[in-house]
Amino acid sequence: MAKGRSKTGASFDDLATGFKNGQFAPLYFFYGEEGWFMDELQRLAVDHAVAPHERDFNLDVVFGPEASAQAVLAQCAQFPMMAARRLVVVRGFEKLDDNSLFKSYAEAPNPHTVVVLLCNAKPNVSAHPYRALREKAVWSNFEPLKPAALPGWVDKRFRARRVETESGAAALLAEMAGSDLRSLDAEVEKLITYVGERKRVTRDDVLRAAGHSADQNPFELQSALGRGDVPHALAIADALLAQAGNRRGEAIRMVALLASHMTKLWKLTGCLESGTPEREWAGQIGVSPYFLRDYVPPAKRYGRAGVRRAFEALLAADLELKGGSHRDERLILTLALRRAAATAP
Repeated sequence: MAKGRSKTGASFDDLATGFKNGQFAPLYFFYGEEGWFMDELQRLAVDHAVAPHERDFNLDVVFGPEASAQAVLAQCAQFPMMAARRLVVVRGFEKLDDNSLFKSYAEAPNPHTVVVLLCNAKPNVSAHPYRALREKAVWSNFEPLKPAALPGWVDKRFRARRVETESGAAALLAEMAGSDLRSLDAEVEKLITYVGERKRVTRDDVLRAAGHSADQNPFELQSALGRGDVPHALAIADALLAQAGNRRGEAIRMVALLASHMTKLWKLTGCLESGTPEREWAGQIGVSPYFLRDYVPPAKRYGRAGVRRAFEALLAADLELKGGSHRDERLILTLALRRAAATAP
């Protein structure tokens, strides 16, 4: 049984280590918004609780919406056949009919079966069966990682595959792929395939694997707009449009990216005005500390009034692009970039 208890339950690292070492409790209850942790623990449980040749008779993976609690409880009560243990995994436990019956099972689980109950979100843990499961089972609430923790998580995934990363490569990948760990993990796998035998991922690898060059990519577009360098921003936008199969869709993505960038600048200008300690800025605006230095100069340049007017320019472009305008995408972007860059004094 994992020992790392907190207000969110057992830690993922303790659970994973225990599973890898063949240490299993009879009952686990996992829930939360970040599904990758539960996917990975299910994989580890299958890999280490039941040997491949034992799985035909000793492994059941059940989907809550497609089953009944009575049928699943019958599987949980079975004894292993020519194996040390059975494994029953219930995905979407919150959608299992009559799952309240598991309140009684939690009181006296079958010691010969490992039962893993997975909920896709946070259920009402003050009501049964969830309350009983929190009291009797090994439980954990897997919340989304904060942006500052994502680069470390990415680095750890690469190290697990014995692949090194250049400084800043993990942070760049996290910035590009977003905070969903399933998507991030898929991007890690793509990059491992991309670098092949080299076994080292650089910042350029991250950009090129995504179809961008080192000097013509969405992040350079952000940087150029932050500096007020409209010609460079337009050159990058032209290059991205030229590479796109769907120019309208690419223009919409660029506007969304720039709007997200401005959201971070808005939050940072608030930190600057309120005197928030610098050590808290990255967490406040939702970026890795590695990239904080890219946000401070444009935040000071724009100020809150400038950021507000930049938002207005990007909103107008977004409405025009999505509203069926017949104007060329480049013209719409040109006007938006010029208006946004001109908002700062």
